[in-house]
Amino acid sequence: MFQEAAGASHAVRAQLVHDAQAIAAIGEAVRRLAPRAVVTCARGSSDHAATYAKYLIETRAGVLTASAAPSVSSVYGVAQDLSGCLFIAISQSGRSPDLLATVAAAKASGATILVLCNDRDAPLTAAADLVVELRAGPETSVAATKSYLATLAALARFVAAWTLDAALQEDLETLPALMDASWSLDWSAALEVLRPAANLFVIGRGLGLGAAQEVALKCKETCGLHAEAFSSAEVRHGPFTLLGPGFPAMFLAQNDATRPGLESIAGELARRGVPVVLAGAAQPAIGDGPILLPTLDVAAPLGPILHVQSAYRLIASLAVQRGFDPDHPAHLRKVTETV
Repeated sequence: MFQEAAGASHAVRAQLVHDAQAIAAIGEAVRRLAPRAVVTCARGSSDHAATYAKYLIETRAGVLTASAAPSVSSVYGVAQDLSGCLFIAISQSGRSPDLLATVAAAKASGATILVLCNDRDAPLTAAADLVVELRAGPETSVAATKSYLATLAALARFVAAWTLDAALQEDLETLPALMDASWSLDWSAALEVLRPAANLFVIGRGLGLGAAQEVALKCKETCGLHAEAFSSAEVRHGPFTLLGPGFPAMFLAQNDATRPGLESIAGELARRGVPVVLAGAAQPAIGDGPILLPTLDVAAPLGPILHVQSAYRLIASLAVQRGFDPDHPAHLRKVTETV
């Protein structure tokens, strides 16, 4: 896990070298399509990438984006009207039966299928109208790291090409170097809070919500730490009550309009005695405020990518310190096949 997460920038460099024309062509095809809506379909870490895609598409392209429930077609056998829609399927392996069934149903219902996959020979790729290769290469650890980060980068590149966002395209050219810099950041200050914890909330908002979901999953998967992700707008609705001196919170803030709200809640919790760590703060720590984790000052769409990469390094260390093998989580396997 450590080595694969460290090498994630190589996958993004490969995308930049090999796929510029393909991404531009996909962007042009989607502009011609002018989809009335976008539907995403994914499981696990790939679904967290889909959360990132939702916010990126809705804020940059202004097109309604929703997550498909694969069981509607794979279990219930119900057909939906997806004519004029862009259907984005995301998978590392491209072999899960429910994703394949859902993509087939979406195509039969009139959707245009865009697939992001790490296996160019997968059945999911063969079913697509448009394909983005993740170029992450073989991934040995059960926990997906470089393929997840490669997915975020590919999604951002796709949206930049679709919307002809030159500023985002320029920012993405710098992403591999930024990922290398982010990997070297020291988040070990969080270990004192997370090592003894039995429970954790990981809190983000907007573009950063998918990052919070991913960090929470990896804490469960590799560290045996019960972690749940929440939007900062949702955490006050009940979950807020659970937080206390023995129940920490981790905040992931990116450089956009959501950051002040995240900082405000993080400070409030810290003053209540909740152990709080905060990545992406705009201001230095004051008094009894949260523990601040170092981050790079980057454009908002890049922030969640870099936060997750730094978090992967932290989580790999946390797993070992808690007595777990992050590469071989109990009862899990690399390819999960659901129906």
